[in-house]
Amino acid sequence: MKFYDCTTAPSPRRVRIFLAEKGISVPTVQVDLRNNEQLTPAFRAINPDATVPSLELDGGTRINDAIGICVYFEAIHPQPPLLGESAEEKALVTSWQREVERNGFYAVMEAFRNWARGLKGRALPGPYDYEQIPALAERGRLRVGHFFEQMDARLAQSEFVAGARYTIADITALVTVDFAASAKLTIPESHAHLRRWHAQVSARPSAKA
Repeated sequence: MKFYDCTTAPSPRRVRIFLAEKGISVPTVQVDLRNNEQLTPAFRAINPDATVPSLELDGGTRINDAIGICVYFEAIHPQPPLLGESAEEKALVTSWQREVERNGFYAVMEAFRNWARGLKGRALPGPYDYEQIPALAERGRLRVGHFFEQMDARLAQSEFVAGARYTIADITALVTVDFAASAKLTIPESHAHLRRWHAQVSARPSAKA
């Protein structure tokens, strides 16, 4: 088994936190995104989409999606449950995970990749080059503000994003909030519930993975 990672990228960090919560260690290969190693023929042979993370199983199967990788490890190491246990909990965790990803993670990506100077000509991850669009960076920042509001309201009612238990929805939300900070988008002081939650989940040992 081999995990293709990049310590500076947000998507593989979700997997690292997930594995740390479960106490799983996987042989890891670092992919140098800063120098476009993901675009080389050698890495495209591993993942034609030219993105990380990627998990190569012993039999040669490759899983080229962060959540797909987490689903795999949940199935073979079900404890502690990070995707839910009952049918109801699994549905809620999946729903919140998708909502955080859609409203938060992708919004930050839109803001960051259309703004960062080092990503000029690389506004989207993947095998193709796309120019940055400043208007999309502005829209992304607006969306992130709305995401912070949504999460603050949710966490006023719930200890964790999907309910009473820490789950993959919290992992994606944590990575999203930290990713937003790299685009100079931080939680407003007025969002006390979101700030409480962020301090709580950031203090977990897995957050350093």
